[in-house]
Amino acid sequence: MKKKILFYFLVICTFLAIDFNIYNLYLGETRELFKLGLVGSVLLFYFVYVFFKKSTIISKKKSLKVLSLILAFFMIFGNSFMCVGSTTLIFKNIGYFFLSLLMYIGYYYLFLIIISYIFKKLDKNNYTEETETKKENKIIKIFKKHPFLFSFVFIIICWLPYIISYYPIILSPDPSFQIRQFFGIRTKYADYAILLDEDVVMTNHHPVTHTVLLGSCLKLGTLIGNDNLGLFFYSIIQITILAGTFAFSIYYMQKMGLKTKYLIGVLLLFSLVPMFPLYAMSGVKDVLFGAFIFLYLIFLHNYIKTKGENYQWWKYLLVILLLILICLFRNNGVHVLILSLPFLLLVVRKKWKNILLIMICVFGFYGVFDKVVLPYFKITPGSIREMLSVPFQQTARLVKYHGDELTAEEIEVIDKILGYDDLAKRYDPELADDVKNEFNKYATSEDLASYFKVWFNGLIKHPGTYIEATMNNTYGFFYPEKTKWYVYYNFDDRITENGFLYHYNSLELPRDILSGFAVSFPYIPIVGLISNIGFNVWIIFTLLAYAIYKKLYSKIIILAPALALILVCVVGPANTYFRYALPFIFAMPFIIGVFLEKRKDND
Repeated sequence: MKKKILFYFLVICTFLAIDFNIYNLYLGETRELFKLGLVGSVLLFYFVYVFFKKSTIISKKKSLKVLSLILAFFMIFGNSFMCVGSTTLIFKNIGYFFLSLLMYIGYYYLFLIIISYIFKKLDKNNYTEETETKKENKIIKIFKKHPFLFSFVFIIICWLPYIISYYPIILSPDPSFQIRQFFGIRTKYADYAILLDEDVVMTNHHPVTHTVLLGSCLKLGTLIGNDNLGLFFYSIIQITILAGTFAFSIYYMQKMGLKTKYLIGVLLLFSLVPMFPLYAMSGVKDVLFGAFIFLYLIFLHNYIKTKGENYQWWKYLLVILLLILICLFRNNGVHVLILSLPFLLLVVRKKWKNILLIMICVFGFYGVFDKVVLPYFKITPGSIREMLSVPFQQTARLVKYHGDELTAEEIEVIDKILGYDDLAKRYDPELADDVKNEFNKYATSEDLASYFKVWFNGLIKHPGTYIEATMNNTYGFFYPEKTKWYVYYNFDDRITENGFLYHYNSLELPRDILSGFAVSFPYIPIVGLISNIGFNVWIIFTLLAYAIYKKLYSKIIILAPALALILVCVVGPANTYFRYALPFIFAMPFIIGVFLEKRKDND
């Protein structure tokens, strides 16, 4: 009897979690409390009933339970922040809390069953080729014989409509500002920092290496009398590197022994999903950085798998070059390496000297570049404000909701750093730019020390406000129902104001069709989740839990760069910002492939 009561209780909780609209209750729209309507809700209840009746939980391991608790937390709190920008839908009163608790229980058991099923499938470990298939058509045979070349050519052919339609390049604001910096034109980034030399307006807010590469290509175009062609030179470089990385990953996964069906699926994914060709044509720094991170993941897997054996000196040089490029093409690249590369020492102990030498070369080079080379050329580093989005957002929310509790002295301290009078109005819960853009670049270390004392006092008095500020600025990275902008396609005419002859071609209709497809893609049921940040983060967390469950510690190291990038997303300025998650989303087919390859437990 108790089991039956518990069974129906869980069915009701799960049904409520999926179908009950607590936001409509908050709005007073009581006629629409269920998302699917009467008929849809009845069918859903029956489906949940059958689902629970036929489902089993294959493991009671802590990692599975903890993951289910975390994902349920993301669903309940993510919905509240997406709807009202706070935890109000959970803690408004005892009734809302009770409803949220029931829904939390429902999500927990739903995820427990689903993740158990995923773990069971991964346990089968039968996703590698065992024997040659009976008959294969000619195309499959060519693919299997030349996986890299076939994949590279196929990807480029599928990307051609985008390459032609968006010729010469898609310039969003950031690369436009970089180009202006390269040509000595003052931009807002020069105003955000105290320049080392007023005549040198280039800063390292955007990585200098990428700025120089992008600007040099345009410079070449100006020299031959065609700015568009110069920008297209950059596109060619980026397209080649990105398509080459994707093709190489398919070649490498074939060497891992993954099934041809999976490799074909990955090839179609890279070729047909619009975010890949659109980013290949976008001048943002994250694309090349993402390609380098992808290659870094392949290196980690290969080095662990081979235990560093047969790594000749030239291979080590290539690895060092790759890791240096990671540091040079995004300012947080060095942090990703710091949070992942040292862990190699734990699993490839015999090669500890080689790994240590790699780290010394890479971090030593980056230190010299950052502290010697850039100052020598009078290139100003990025403002410290870029690292303070989290506390600045917390302070802004504190001022907005509890400003009347601040003392005159505290107001003066905040005013010195961020400007107090309009701080509450400037506060955007999901984007820190308006708050941090008013950061006083002349603030001294004493001013910052005083600010952090005020910040800490606010934390003691209103910890909930601080937590909400951070969650409001990050929940989209963990909540799959939050879908936001994720690709560039618009024409940005900023550099044309400075005399550069940059323009799209006349193929407006094809551009509109491709842009429409790209914008609608995230909303396509199931398939659209490929480009969903929260869903991809869930995959990373699920694989991490499985690695812990099966004690596959070497695979955790391959997940480490993605986990480091997720941490970067949390401390970043913008919620649900695709560019920040781009590297591990692009590499997701390979990351999943690592967990599908044939292995022994405790491998």
